[in-house]
Amino acid sequence: MIHSTAPLPNNKLILGVDPGTNVMGYGLIEVSGSKITVLQYGVLHLKSYSNHALKLKKIFDATLRLITEYLPDEMAIEAPFYGSNVQSMLKLGRAQGVAIAAALSRDIPYVEYAPKKIKQSVTGNGNASKEQVAAMLLQILKIKEAPKFLDATDALAVALCHHYTQGGNQKAGAKSWKAFLTENPDRLSK
Repeated sequence: MIHSTAPLPNNKLILGVDPGTNVMGYGLIEVSGSKITVLQYGVLHLKSYSNHALKLKKIFDATLRLITEYLPDEMAIEAPFYGSNVQSMLKLGRAQGVAIAAALSRDIPYVEYAPKKIKQSVTGNGNASKEQVAAMLLQILKIKEAPKFLDATDALAVALCHHYTQGGNQKAGAKSWKAFLTENPDRLSK
């Protein structure tokens, strides 16, 4: 479903971005009342580009393309996490910055969310793994199969976190990771 017109009253389109310099995840959800529909999600592969400036241009162009095609009302983006490798953090911050610049160039407001906040809002556990986040999203958003790259589900999680943070009602399935496993014991790998 391509959304090329302004959303209906009470509808909101949210673009979620999981920035990265090797793989950038993106996800678009449409919220209509209490119904959440996944419009698009995927990844932008950047590993083949050795030039960091070219990677940043690709991130900017891809984000702008998504904004032009779907006309989101808001963008939610994962804030860089603090690690011990300063160079990696700088590169990740630049990737985040160019995605934000693309949104701002089209007057799309953005909000940053810490990784723990995103995981907490989707799974009930701020220390959940990428796999746990993906499993909860499959249930909450009724996605039939997990994408190959978890950066795509991470981006959907950012968008969903934004919806929940802005006062959206959490679905019944979004209780916690423990509740999910209790309800779906076959999903636990041993």
